[in-house]
Amino acid sequence: MGVTFKENVADIRNSKVFNVIQELRSFNVQTDVVDPFASPSQVDNEYGVKLTDSAKNGTYDAVIVAVNHAQYVDLTFQDFRALFKHKDNGLLVDIKGMYRHLSDQLNYWSF
Repeated sequence: MGVTFKENVADIRNSKVFNVIQELRSFNVQTDVVDPFASPSQVDNEYGVKLTDSAKNGTYDAVIVAVNHAQYVDLTFQDFRALFKHKDNGLLVDIKGMYRHLSDQLNYWSF
């Protein structure tokens, strides 16, 4: 979730998120990439990544929140749990540490 250089902007230049996506894909990890600010055509042209309109409930083994967009700030335990394929076994990877308050409720990892 999130590919732009920083929160609440459309600028994808110098974003390190694409390195994470590339690394995951090198291990044959299937990814959906969402960002409410990034231009889908620019992301595809610059990095060969197709954006998904929105995250899909019941789909993911893990969710990585890489950019603190305003749309993500108020996500709750229930919101993340709904995204996970296995409700009690999904992993939330929180790059910026904005969901530390959920660390006792979810399988949680942050820097």
